[in-house]
Amino acid sequence: MPPVDALGREHAAFDGVPRIVSLVPSLTELICDLGLADCLVGRTGFCVHPREVLRRVPKVGGTKDVKLDVLRQLAPTHVIADIDENRRDAVEAIMEFVSQVVVVHPRTVDDNLGLYALLGGIFGRHAEVARLAAGFSAARRELAAVSAALPREAVLYPIWREPWMTVRRDTYISSMLAAAGWDTLPADAELRFPQFAWDAPWLHDVRRVLLPSEPYAFTARDEAEVAALATGPVTRIDGEMVSWYGSRAIAGLSYLANLRLQLA
Repeated sequence: MPPVDALGREHAAFDGVPRIVSLVPSLTELICDLGLADCLVGRTGFCVHPREVLRRVPKVGGTKDVKLDVLRQLAPTHVIADIDENRRDAVEAIMEFVSQVVVVHPRTVDDNLGLYALLGGIFGRHAEVARLAAGFSAARRELAAVSAALPREAVLYPIWREPWMTVRRDTYISSMLAAAGWDTLPADAELRFPQFAWDAPWLHDVRRVLLPSEPYAFTARDEAEVAALATGPVTRIDGEMVSWYGSRAIAGLSYLANLRLQLA
């Protein structure tokens, strides 16, 4: 059965040399780790890993402002997009001139295995998929052992300020943190990335604040400000290790295991 993406679209295994444009930073890295770096013909300006490999790959704008005319000129066989990262209208416009637009929407840690299988199946990278899956499973077990040995903590994970924003529990970020024994608050919210004010009643239950390096690059000054507002300790962390899915998730799981032990 052909691989199926997040929109339920089937993508047959490609016979030939693909021309891939990735509109998602973490998937650009995954494409390279699947051994397909030479097939990348376009990326966004936020696709920065692996740096040396991507220097030669043309940019097609940002994740939210894709330059459709530039993308069209690259004549891709496949475009890789994400429901949260890319604008729906842009993806629909791309579908008008690129037949194979692969759309993903990982929401849990274990969705990474599906991502490996999806892209690996389309591009025939079965050995690479097996290698990534084995590394992921080992890192997953390592983090599970650490998490089981420590008490769970309620945490706040801001992703933006002015306005202050955080994540709902059905997001990939929240799933990664939950795997480490950190349960994000609020427990319920109308939006997947809700705004909040520092006088919200549920903040009294927060035991720790984790300030990531992206999408908002929180600084030492931000850390000091939040420390004066929060009820628990505040720590700045590597946001890529929590929010980047794909091959980066393997390193991210190990990073969270070490961080959890460090802060215990």
